[in-house]
Amino acid sequence: MKLALFESAGAIRPGVITERGIVDVSSAVQAGYTPQLTMQGIIDRFDALRPALERLAAVADALPLEAVRLKAPLPRPGKILACIANYWEHAQREARPLNMFMKNPDAVIGPGDTIELPEYTVPWMFMHEAELAIVIKGPAKRVKAENWRSAVFGYTAMIDVSAREQGRKTWPATPLTSWLGKSFDTFAPLGPCITTADEIPDPNDLIVRFWNDGQLRHNYNIACGTNHEGLGALQDGETVEIEIEKIGRMQLKVRDLLRRTWERGIYMGIDSTHPEAVKRYRPKA
Repeated sequence: MKLALFESAGAIRPGVITERGIVDVSSAVQAGYTPQLTMQGIIDRFDALRPALERLAAVADALPLEAVRLKAPLPRPGKILACIANYWEHAQREARPLNMFMKNPDAVIGPGDTIELPEYTVPWMFMHEAELAIVIKGPAKRVKAENWRSAVFGYTAMIDVSAREQGRKTWPATPLTSWLGKSFDTFAPLGPCITTADEIPDPNDLIVRFWNDGQLRHNYNIACGTNHEGLGALQDGETVEIEIEKIGRMQLKVRDLLRRTWERGIYMGIDSTHPEAVKRYRPKA
């Protein structure tokens, strides 16, 4: 099932995305004080709600997706916990110990929204990272590796917008207290929906794609993390799109009041692992 929040007639409602369009399921769920709490209630009570949701999805009237405005399916999640270096582009790299960082839930925006680059000139560049996000059903604590599925409700797509220092180090690189550059407002686009876990038997085998003004930059398959060979700058006036197999596609705009510019395309700096950058900066000779 694909669960979504959508705006129609001035109200934000819960819905199920079907082949016919999006079906309003407000009649089957309890409205929360906020859209986040409405979706959280659906997740918490999903097993009990599922028969009613499936019935509505099959027989209730559906609105065309182009007639509504999809919102972030989790507008203010309790926390966004992200992994550091859990994706390696080349098998010859040695694995690093698992590390994590927190991303500000206030940074969440949704389909059709605008990524706002801050008027803050210390970060050298702002980059996109196209990633699969895991929606955890809580409370989840001390989950054993072999029981990981017990904690997973579903999956959505996230663009981990990141402020960088020279090269690709996340700003600020020192002191190692926090990565403020991951948490500016609008730096966590989520959507377009939550696909429940039963629809995705193997999250490590999903195609993740990302376009910048029609230029394909990310094109890989694996859960979490991002393929760093596809990193590039985000700059004023661009349109970006992320698509993950079995979840969907969403489009956002980029705005920068300072009108900064960087080399367009995939980042090709000295520390890039992109094959063309390796050839350019680190020839075997």
